[in-house]
Amino acid sequence: MRLFLTCWLIFAAHFATNTVREIFPALTLGDKRSFDVSEYVGFHPDLFEMPGRGAFINNNPGASIIGAVPYVLMRPIIDAVQRRVLAKRQSAGAAPPEFDSPFPLRREFFRKSWQRGYDVKFGLAAAVMQALAMAPLSAASVVLMFHVLRHRAASIRAATWLALLYAFATPVFFRTAQLNQNLLVCHCAFAAFALLWRPWDDPAVPRPPRYFWAGLLCGWSVVCDYSGVVVVAVLGIYGLVRRASLPTEARRPGDALRFLAGLSIAAAVLAGYQWACFGHPLYPAQHYMPPPNHPYKAGMTLPDPILFWRNAFGYQYGLFTSAPLLLLAFAARPAARGQPASQAGAGDRAGASLLPRREWTVCVAFTLLFLLFCCTNQYGYMQFNTGVRHQVPVTPFVFLIAAGVLLRMPRSAAVVVGVVVAWWMWQLTQYRDVEPGWGIFTAIGEAVSRGFEPFWMRTVRQMGPQFPEFVSNWIGKSALLLALAAAVACTWRVGRARAPQ
Repeated sequence: MRLFLTCWLIFAAHFATNTVREIFPALTLGDKRSFDVSEYVGFHPDLFEMPGRGAFINNNPGASIIGAVPYVLMRPIIDAVQRRVLAKRQSAGAAPPEFDSPFPLRREFFRKSWQRGYDVKFGLAAAVMQALAMAPLSAASVVLMFHVLRHRAASIRAATWLALLYAFATPVFFRTAQLNQNLLVCHCAFAAFALLWRPWDDPAVPRPPRYFWAGLLCGWSVVCDYSGVVVVAVLGIYGLVRRASLPTEARRPGDALRFLAGLSIAAAVLAGYQWACFGHPLYPAQHYMPPPNHPYKAGMTLPDPILFWRNAFGYQYGLFTSAPLLLLAFAARPAARGQPASQAGAGDRAGASLLPRREWTVCVAFTLLFLLFCCTNQYGYMQFNTGVRHQVPVTPFVFLIAAGVLLRMPRSAAVVVGVVVAWWMWQLTQYRDVEPGWGIFTAIGEAVSRGFEPFWMRTVRQMGPQFPEFVSNWIGKSALLLALAAAVACTWRVGRARAPQ
């Protein structure tokens, strides 16, 4: 619980105000129980119109469905605030302020949103979806990582610190800042893998994996994004291999059917969405959307080696460039067959990862296949203005490999590495803009020069006199940092049992 609350607090404090395409269906779902986003056409290039049917986003609806849940709960408050702000503007006859940004499309988006009275709604809705959906889901994923590490590393303290590095030194931190379908695919894949693996079970009393829930999570990853087909393929095969390795008493008749049942529920949701929106249950949104306005060929192609390299090591959105901690995975090798890391001898442990050979193979295979899938998707080149995104679902699988290397390093070296990589990701998460200059490196340099400034505070400052100056100046930043530190400290002290005298 302490780990969950700590991550939730820090994730929520680093909310990013980006109004991504998945927000628009979440709004229409909450407002009128519809995926039709016709009223928002022109606010985002990923919204397209279909004559006679309406307007929709050019991707799957899973993230929007999740984001709609907290929005529905908080909608009365959001509507009340919006009405009050609009009434004050009308009475004052105010003109839209200038949004202080070097990016013309951001200035135009703000002007158009302000004129139509959507700026307050967009901002509050994005904050609610992040703080009450993305942040707690990512915090829950960190707790799951803790449980996996706890039963592989044998030390609660080591598992706690490694789980915190997973939270704040990987793209989980960066992408949790806003509603994002790629991170949701990541959470679904990792949770399904853990439910099939069940490393917390007693080897002497094996229990059957949770095939139904694993199938449902694999299926929901496809509802979030079609890259989830890699999740279904790899973890589906792993589930069959895992079942074959179980003793007879731990197998249940119909395990494969349970997995398929969970998968079918998610497939029915996606097919129903496509049928209701586009008139055909099997054709995705990408089949109907107009060609995008960018120089790269749209859609799926043969594997592109240049895109593969950029997804891995590019200076704007490379996985290992964004999160240098994951580079440690290249130094890992699997543990001895069937031997937990906690039981390995000194010689074995010096070279072994935390993963058994079979799970290590699954992590490597999933990572390679997913990166291969990403480099066949030409839309990957459009990450130049969003940062690491398409390849984020491999993060927990690469981290599980890298964690073993970090654990066997000398403690002082591991501490230095942990601090540096967490600081790196923190700076990138605060500044976020990787389009100018040298991308990630420029963003981190800008973040360092500005000091502590979460992205939402930067946006408030750019919006000018609408907000009191202390909200985003050094007073507001200091107050937020102190309040966050105090809340985290209280989380770890309250309820702690006192040592006997």
